[in-house]
Amino acid sequence: MSLPDGLILRHQSDGLVLAGDELLYGKPLRVDFVQGRAAHRRRFGGGRGQLVAKACGLSKGVTPNVVDATAGLGRDAFVLASLGAEVLLIERVDAIAALLGDGLMRAAGDPEIAAIIARMRLIKGDAVSELEALVAEAAFSPQVIHLDPMFPHREKSALVKKEMRLFRELAGDDPDASRLLEAALDVATHRVVVKRPRKAPPIAGPAPQHSVEGKTSRYDLYVHRALTQR
Repeated sequence: MSLPDGLILRHQSDGLVLAGDELLYGKPLRVDFVQGRAAHRRRFGGGRGQLVAKACGLSKGVTPNVVDATAGLGRDAFVLASLGAEVLLIERVDAIAALLGDGLMRAAGDPEIAAIIARMRLIKGDAVSELEALVAEAAFSPQVIHLDPMFPHREKSALVKKEMRLFRELAGDDPDASRLLEAALDVATHRVVVKRPRKAPPIAGPAPQHSVEGKTSRYDLYVHRALTQR
């Protein structure tokens, strides 16, 4: 797989990492669902009161099937799976998919979260052009599709977290986000939710019917029909 100059994927004792100049990118990037941020959020994050859970329609008696079509490092998907949702993760960037796959494999061996990881299935592919085919191939029925496209950064925000800078080197700015939204609206049976910076405009295309807003981000909701208890 090709990587931007100065970045390498390497296996360490604690898993696969993406590494570069630490002054520029910080510590090597590794997906870890067992410890750190993921473990803290699972224990203390607020359950179904979390923004992503509310946006995706998880409520008492309602646990939809979710496609995370921009899986990234799997953090939102892990939250949803920890709350009981079956989640199909789609990632198009080879290196990110490799990191995520390694993280899922290691986490599946941890008895405390193995049941959560069993609800997460990763497939490599481009959701912009292949979403319907990827979902059909996985025999998955997506009530909700979750999108978190990269938001083009401005110069004044260039000093973002080093981890995010490293991630952006791989993922780019997602200039095809509007096409991804269009594809998601065709495939989701109940709703599409799009994560955005709180003050950013919606993705070009149909206007969202609702928004769920937090301190730094919001979710735009495109609703076909209401989610009901199963």
